[in-house]
Amino acid sequence: MNFVQYRCGFRKLIAWQEAHRLTLFIYRVTKNFPREEIYGVISQLRRASSSIAAQITEGSRMPTSNHRKAYYDRAYSSAAEVDYFLELSKDLEYLNSEDYEKLLEQLNKVSYLTKKLSDSCIKK
Repeated sequence: MNFVQYRCGFRKLIAWQEAHRLTLFIYRVTKNFPREEIYGVISQLRRASSSIAAQITEGSRMPTSNHRKAYYDRAYSSAAEVDYFLELSKDLEYLNSEDYEKLLEQLNKVSYLTKKLSDSCIKK
């Protein structure tokens, strides 16, 4: 097997792809936030957004659907945290309206996909 060409399963998950895209966008926009927020809003937004993709990644490797669901549920919860910090950033005028709307749209997509991923773990 050629390990360089091997692609882990999580990279194929649309929820992970969109969560990763959200995290990259958040890293870009937070570069323009006030420096005094480096340990505040910047850190919280970056941590929470990267947690979504990380939880999806970890969940994809779990041996049972119940284990996977627990990780996907945590990813969904992290999306709620990102939602709050985006709102706070907008209200503090760290984000302009255009970036806020784009981020919120991406976050809503990620939340929807993550919830669907979690729901897919429920045995019917």
